[in-house]
Amino acid sequence: MNDFPEFMKSEKNHISSDQQNTPDIDGYYFEGEDGSQMAFWTYYSDKVSKEHKHEFDQYTVCVSGQCTVIINEKEIVLNPGDELYVPKGTLQSEKIIAGTIHAFGGKRIHKDRG
Repeated sequence: MNDFPEFMKSEKNHISSDQQNTPDIDGYYFEGEDGSQMAFWTYYSDKVSKEHKHEFDQYTVCVSGQCTVIINEKEIVLNPGDELYVPKGTLQSEKIIAGTIHAFGGKRIHKDRG
């Protein structure tokens, strides 16, 4: 799989660039009745994120490519099909290769659907 199917890429669910921490990525999200979210990201070039933490639990599944999550100086490599749970408040960074797509669970996107 090189990209998510078109039905998942509605403009109404697009994540604007001002809510993305990394340039040259594209994302869409879906929100449950309880406010929980799942975001779907595609990376177009190799990326390394700064160390950061989230105010929510994070669930990541690598769909294609490779994502390396660094927690406490330990590298956790995610290949297609691999999953990772990161509790809220955990310091982390990521190294992601171009072509990687992954799903990310946690209340991260703030969008007025007015």
